[in-house]
Amino acid sequence: MKNNIEPIIPTQQHPLKEVKHMQKVRKGLSALLIGGLAVAGGYFGNEVFQNQQFAHAQQQVDNARVNVQKANDLAEAFRQVGQIVSPSVVNINVRKSVKAPHANKGFDQDQLRKFFKDMPGFREAPGRSAPNAAPEEGDDDDAGAVPFDGNGNFEEIGTGSGVIMEAEGGHAYILTNNHVAGGADEMVVTLADGTEIKNAKLLGADPKTDLAVVRIDTDKVIAAKWGNSDELAKGDWVMAFGSPFGYVGSMTHGIVSALHRQAGLLGMQGYENFIQVDAPINPGNSGGPLTDIMGNVVGINTAIASRSGGFQGIGFAIPSNQAKNIYNALKDKGKVTRGWLGIGIADVVKERAKADYLGFKGDSGIVVDETFPNTPATGKLQVGDIITSINGKAVKDVNELRNTVATTPPGTEITLGVFRDRKQQDVALKLGTQPEDVLAMATPKTTKGKADPAQKAAESLGVTVNDLNADLAQQFSLPEGDKGAIITKVDRNSAAAKAGLRPGDLVTKVGDKSVSSADEFVTAVKAQDSKKGMGLTVVSREGTRLAFVPPQSDKPEKPDSGSK
Repeated sequence: MKNNIEPIIPTQQHPLKEVKHMQKVRKGLSALLIGGLAVAGGYFGNEVFQNQQFAHAQQQVDNARVNVQKANDLAEAFRQVGQIVSPSVVNINVRKSVKAPHANKGFDQDQLRKFFKDMPGFREAPGRSAPNAAPEEGDDDDAGAVPFDGNGNFEEIGTGSGVIMEAEGGHAYILTNNHVAGGADEMVVTLADGTEIKNAKLLGADPKTDLAVVRIDTDKVIAAKWGNSDELAKGDWVMAFGSPFGYVGSMTHGIVSALHRQAGLLGMQGYENFIQVDAPINPGNSGGPLTDIMGNVVGINTAIASRSGGFQGIGFAIPSNQAKNIYNALKDKGKVTRGWLGIGIADVVKERAKADYLGFKGDSGIVVDETFPNTPATGKLQVGDIITSINGKAVKDVNELRNTVATTPPGTEITLGVFRDRKQQDVALKLGTQPEDVLAMATPKTTKGKADPAQKAAESLGVTVNDLNADLAQQFSLPEGDKGAIITKVDRNSAAAKAGLRPGDLVTKVGDKSVSSADEFVTAVKAQDSKKGMGLTVVSREGTRLAFVPPQSDKPEKPDSGSK
C-alpha cells in the first residue's frame, strides 16, 4: 500500500512579487531614515537658531553701549559748558526804597505793615513784628530790615542773577535785568566762588528792553563771551544759568522753542524780540545768561509764562545781539539813545481791509496811521503810506521796523520804501532822537467847553461835525487857518468810534476827496461806497493820521447815543 503522504517542500515565489516586496522594505527603511534625520535636524536647527538670536541680542547690547557713549559725550559737553560759564555768573541781592500806595492818605505805621506784610520780599524791621509773623530762619537784626519812614516808604528786598561780560581796569561789568537792578539803592554781588562784593554801582538801566548794567570793583573774575543770537534756530540746545529761588550756581538745559516772540511784558513802549526756550527758568533766574552748546552767551533770561508762578515750559530770553547794543550804551553813557521817526503804525496783516482800500496787495508791510508834528516824519511821510523796506531791506512787521529804527543812531540818513498813491517809491529822511515817553505825544488831552451850536450831522458814521471856526480852533488847539470838518461828537459804538475818531479831530480828506467844510464832508461821505470801507485823513493836536472806517452793511445799526 502506497503512503499517500506527500513530502513537504518550500514553495518558490514569483520573481515579480519578490521585487515588489523589496521595494516596500526599502520604502519603509527610507521613511524611517528621513524621520530620524528630521528629528535630528530639528534639534540641531533649533540650537543654531538660538545661537543666532543670542548673537543678535549681543550685537544690540554692544551697539547700545556705543550709543550710550555718544549720549555720554553730550553729557560731557553740558559739563564743559557748565565749567565755561559758571565762573561768570553772579547772584545779586538788591534793596530798593519803594513808595507805599496811599502813604499820604493818613495810614499809620501799623496799617502799612498789615498791607505790605504778605508782599514778596517784604520783611519786617527789627523790633517791629508783623501780626502773627513767625521769625524767619537765619534772620538777624540787620538782614532784611524794612523800616518805614514818616512818609510811609519801605524797603523792598529782592534777588536775581547777572553775568560778567567784561573785566578791565580793576572793574567788572555785569549785565542783568532792569527789574532786578533798576532803581536799586544798594546791591551786594556774590561771585561764583562765594565772594561777596558790596557797594556795586548801577551804571544805567533801560526799562524798554528790561536790561541794566552793574559795575563792581574787582579784577579777579572771568568774563563770559558774546554769542550770535541771529544764528539760533528752533531746536538748538541752550543752557540757562542763574540763582533760582536762591540756589546759586544752578544750570538747566533745553532747546530753542521759538524766536521773535512778543509776550507783552514790557508795555507798549517796550522792545520785545524774545527767544522762547523750554529750559527751566524760575524766579531768581532773571538776569542770568542763556548760552549755546559752546558756552557763548546768546541771551539774557528774563521771564516765564506761567499760570502758577512756577516753571511751565515757556521761558523768555532777550537775544544777545539786542542786549549787546544796550549793554554798550549803558556801560559807556548810562542811557540808551534811540532813533525816531514820529509815526503811528500798524501791521498790514492786522489791517487787511485798510490795506485793500489803499490798493496794496502785498502780504507784509507797515501802514502809517499817524504822523506827529515836528518829527522826522513831518513833510516826509503821509498817513496812508505803507512802509515796505528800510535801506533796501524788506521789513515785514511793526516789530521789525521799530527795532531797526530804534537801534539806528539819531541823525542817520535812511531810505524807506513806501507804497503811496497806488505805486511804490522811495522816501529819504533823517532819524531824530526818540523822546523818553513816546505815548505822551500820542495821548489825546481832555478838552473843555462845548462846540458851536451850528452843527451838521453825518449819521451814517455816528459823528457830529461843524465848520472850523475861531472858537473851535481854540478849544481843540488847532490853527485857525486850517480847513476841514471838525468833529464835535462821536456816538458810542458807532462806526466812527470803532475807527478811533474823537472830538477835536479835523477831517481834511474823505478818501481821495479834500474837504474844507462840514457840508463838503457830508457830501464826500455820501459819495463813498460804505461796503468797501472809508479812509479819513484827520488832523488833531497830536498830528495827522489815517482813520479807517471798516466796511458797513446796507442796514447799519443805529448809533448808540449813550442813553439807555
